[in-house]
Amino acid sequence: MGKVKTSVYLDEELWKEFKELAQREKSEVSKLLEEALMNYLINEVLKDVDDSEVPLWFEPLKVKGESSEKLVREMRDDREKRLLGH
Repeated sequence: MGKVKTSVYLDEELWKEFKELAQREKSEVSKLLEEALMNYLINEVLKDVDDSEVPLWFEPLKVKGESSEKLVREMRDDREKRLLGH
């Protein structure tokens, strides 16, 4: 998948907070923005899905000593790679 450079107008404070979030997570702003857009698009596709008939395909995690934030980030990164075919 190729990359495109674009310009957008955003609220200055919102952009500042987003860049600080990227710094705290030691991630690139572009990567986090792509993830946010991907999550938004996935939610849009799934909003009309009747999940009452969707089987659960995961097992609950039992984790000791690991930060849940780190685990969630790793799972999101893995999902992104699968969705993008990496």
